[in-house]
Amino acid sequence: MEGVISLGVGEPDFATPWHIREAAIHSLEKGYTMYTSNSGLLELRQELVRYLRAAYHLDYDPYGELLITNGVSEGLDLAMRAILDPGDEVILPDPCYVSYPPCVLFAGGVPVPVPTNPENYFKLDASDIEARITH
Repeated sequence: MEGVISLGVGEPDFATPWHIREAAIHSLEKGYTMYTSNSGLLELRQELVRYLRAAYHLDYDPYGELLITNGVSEGLDLAMRAILDPGDEVILPDPCYVSYPPCVLFAGGVPVPVPTNPENYFKLDASDIEARITH
């Protein structure tokens, strides 16, 4: 349908830039075809530490305070599993990205949808959120 925004697949609407594709080809040619640590490559975490220090004056330990995920959905899932207790309610705008409610459920939480509408550009209203908080 015309004018509908898909919230289903997190795919960009442009081709991956050539320098990134070229780096991927180079990695394949060098044999980097195995799974990495669940935390991501140490070299990447170390580089992220350097960047965060230079750009934001933040200091993290690449061995225990950073991890690299393969996408936002994985990162969101891990964060929810780390912070939610069974039965915790999680306020979600509705509509929302397709993986948000399952991430909440898999972490033992309870998704609480807050309807939004096109008339106000799908913005959440504080009173609508407050009305859905049960404890």
